[in-house]
Formats: sequence, C-alpha cells, structure tokens
Amino acid sequence: MKVILAGYNIDSTVIEELKRNSSPRDDITPETLSASYARISRDPRPIDELRSVARVEVERARRSNRNIIFRMGHHSVAEHAVFNFDIIGVSRLALEEIEKFRLCSYTEKSQRYVTLKDDFIVPEEIKKTGLMRIFIDTVKAQNALYHRLYKRLKPHIFNKYEDMARDPKKHAILNGWAKEDARYIVSLATQGQVGMTLNARNLEFLIRRFSSKKSAELRELNQKIYELAKEVAPSIILFTEPNNFDAKTYDELEERAKKLVDPKPEAEVGVVQLVAYTHDADDRLIAALLHTSTSQPYKACFEKTKRLSPEQKEAFLKLAFRYMEFYDFVLREFEYVDLTFDLVVSATCFAQLKRHRMATLTTQKYSPVFGITVPPSVEEVGRKDEFLEMVHRTNDVYSTLKEKLAHGADYVLTNAHRKRVLFKVNARELYHISRLREDQTAQWDIRQIVAKMTELARLTMPLTFLLIGSKDDYPDEYEKVFGRLPKLFPPHQ
Repeated sequence: MKVILAGYNIDSTVIEELKRNSSPRDDITPETLSASYARISRDPRPIDELRSVARVEVERARRSNRNIIFRMGHHSVAEHAVFNFDIIGVSRLALEEIEKFRLCSYTEKSQRYVTLKDDFIVPEEIKKTGLMRIFIDTVKAQNALYHRLYKRLKPHIFNKYEDMARDPKKHAILNGWAKEDARYIVSLATQGQVGMTLNARNLEFLIRRFSSKKSAELRELNQKIYELAKEVAPSIILFTEPNNFDAKTYDELEERAKKLVDPKPEAEVGVVQLVAYTHDADDRLIAALLHTSTSQPYKACFEKTKRLSPEQKEAFLKLAFRYMEFYDFVLREFEYVDLTFDLVVSATCFAQLKRHRMATLTTQKYSPVFGITVPPSVEEVGRKDEFLEMVHRTNDVYSTLKEKLAHGADYVLTNAHRKRVLFKVNARELYHISRLREDQTAQWDIRQIVAKMTELARLTMPLTFLLIGSKDDYPDEYEKVFGRLPKLFPPHQ
C-alpha cells in the first residue's frame, strides 16, 4: 500500500508569494489534479506519475478536461478541484440563497455571537424606485432599536441566570443570548460574510443558477465569483450561461398556481405540522435491519416483521441502540423512514434550520402575512410594544416597496418575520437535528420548533424514535430504555 497527500488548500496569499519568489510556471492550478485523476480509469500508470505528467503539460491537461467534461459528460472529474471563497458584505437575504447548495461547506458570521454594527446593503432594485430614503431610514431605525434592546437585555439575562453569571467562563454565552434576542429586529439587508468551500462541479452549478437570478445582488456576486474561478481553472468551469429552466420554471409555476389555489394564506393551524410520513415506519425500519443482517429479500423481511409480537419488535430494535453514545449517529437503515413537516419559522430560526442540508427543504417567501416571532426576553424587559411598533413601521414600508417592486421589498423585513417551510427529513437526520438543536445551549427559537417535530415523530413512530432527544437528555432517555446509563456517563450520585 502507498498513500500520498496529493495536495491541499492553502491561502491564496501564500500562492502569490510562491509565484513571486519562483521562476514562471503554469501548473499552479487545480485543473492538473482533475486531469490526472480523470486518466486513472484508462491509464495503467500510478496516479502520482499521472499528476506529474499533467503538471508538465498543463495545456494538454486543460484540453483533456474540456473533452472529458463537455464531450463525454463526465462532470465528476471537476469535483477533484476545490475552491475557497471569502464572501464579504452580502445581505442576510443573499446568504440564504448562497447556502442552498447542499454539497458545499459554509461558515457564516453569526449574528448570535457578533455585536452588529449598522452595516447593511441598499439593493439596486430599491435605488431605482425613488424610495431609497424611506428604506434607509427604516433600516437605521431597526438598527438603533437593536442597540437599545441589547443594552437592556444584557443585564436582564445576567440577572435571570445568576448562577451562570457567577462563572466568568459563562459570560460569553449569556452575552450571546442577549445579542441573539436583540437581532430579531434587524433587517434581512444586514451585511454578513461567509467562508465557502466547494468543488468545481458545484461551483459551476452555483454560477449557472445565479446567472438566472432576478436579484441584482446575486448576479453581481455571481460575476465576481466567475471571474475569479475562470482565471485559475478555465477548463473545468464550462456551463455557466443563464438558461430558461432556472430563469422561468418557478415563475410559470407561480402564475399557474394563482389560478389553482387561493393566493391568500390560510389561518395558521400550528407552527409545526407533520403532513406526510412513512407508514408502518417501525416495521419498515426493522425490516431494513433484518435485510442487512440476513440474506433475505426486503419483501420477505417486511412480511416476517409484521408477524413479530410487539415485544419481539422492541427487543430487536433495542439492539440497534444498545452500544450507542450521544455522539454516535443511528444506523443508516434509519434513512428508509421519512417525515415531512410544514413549518412556519422566523428568519432567525431559518438561519439555523437551513444548515441541515441533508434534509429536503423548500420555502415560500418572507411575508408579514405569516406574523412575527417576538423573543420572550423582549417582553420581560418591557420592550414588546416598542418592538411591535417597529414591526408595524417595517410592514408599512414593505407594502410601499411591494407596490413598485416585483423583487427586493423583502430586504426591509426583519429577522422576526416568518416564512413557510416544507421540510422533509429521514429518521437518521432527525436524530442528528434533535441532538444538536434541542440541547440546552441551542438557540431557543429552533429548540422549540425541533421539540415539536420530535414530539410528533415519537407519537407516530415510537420504536423508531426510542432514543431521540438532546445531548443533555440522552443519559436519562437511555436509562429509561435500558435501565442503566450509557458507558460514558457515571451512575447518578
């Protein structure tokens, strides 16, 4: 066996320094990795030798990439080239679009931990309406209220959790809680930043998708990303032009939908509804586990499962949990069980929900018709009326902008405003979400939403979700099931 570290991401500043301090060379590009790896399937030479050849013959490597990707349709070779982008000064609204691409990696500036300044973008669409002044004045008023709220919330949080406040190591957590509740009143135009890592195949997809967007901000971002990428790797960023599928499909669906469905939202029955799920989920999970553990076809395993007694089913499924610690993922067979939730969530909550990219997540647009989420702490410090007054002002400005704009009015809406989300998740992923988002350190808004989701899941599939819950609750849940604590936790004192 031979293992070679073929390459890794390094800071672009280091690359430029290396260029300046060495003789001119053309092989400083990720394209050579794509070209050499593409040859593995048909060339008997060792991979490191193929890489060496590609570095020497860069233009030939580029021609090879174009031929393999464009003519042969093997886009997977582009996945070996990886890019990192610093994206700075984009709106909170744009970040939602950027982070829709599930096979990319993101680390975003947190409005929960960073004290916000007054940085926000003024969209080109609004500049052209003659309503720029009312937009700027409203956003500045929102930001001013943010600072007033934070000033009141910080001492309130420290007093409310005085046991934690005695420990200086916990001060950052308490301070973060004050910031995260104050941020509900800031706009979706607030500037943020994100570090993004993605391979060339997904980069090309992002560029093509964004080139068809109506948002001027996204089109500008797209152009900047494309220019940087094509300079470094022109042979693997090929299909970048706008297309009708991306540009027109949702618009035409929306127009047709207006004729089929009342566009006015129905009164909310609940913020969390389980609207679809795998029927006979517990039996189907057990059948999947039997399928993995035997040589029988799935249909025979399912029929056998239905004949088991409830006690036999529970005893068998417990084996899947017996050695599990709180940090372990449940077995992959849990992915055969699905649940679909209809949610109405605040922008603050959605900022965290969207990070669970292995779920299937589609959304409606933010709108005042869905109401707002007011942090309980804002009412506790006697600032709810002031908060609501700012929301009413925001809604009026949104309506004014909406009359003149087909796109862009939602920039003025706040993190408290809501939208409707359709969220499909398999049981394995819901376990992960619950562990993370129901934990005591999780943000309260998403913690409440996920708690309702897991409650409905337990009721519908009691065996499948035998051990679902937060990291904090895991020892107690495990003890209920097995009569003892998991290995990592000592007996109760």
